[in-house]
Amino acid sequence: MGEPSYEELRARVAELEKQKTGRRGGQLEFRVGEKGGVSVYGLGRFPVTLYYEQWVRLLDASGDLRTFLEENKAEGKLKLKEK
Repeated sequence: MGEPSYEELRARVAELEKQKTGRRGGQLEFRVGEKGGVSVYGLGRFPVTLYYEQWVRLLDASGDLRTFLEENKAEGKLKLKEK
């Protein structure tokens, strides 16, 4: 079998780009690092890493955080992603 044609290579690149954009489609991935931190991938360019106790504190405050976000959204202070 010879080398792939230009069209075959373009098709392969398009297929790989679809897979890449599919991962960015809001799917989150969680990993535990060597030092015990839990990282969340898929929120932005870089992962968010916190330790267990920090995640628990953040989750306990989730109601307050949601209220804070909604109040600031209504006041037009937040930068929102355009659709």
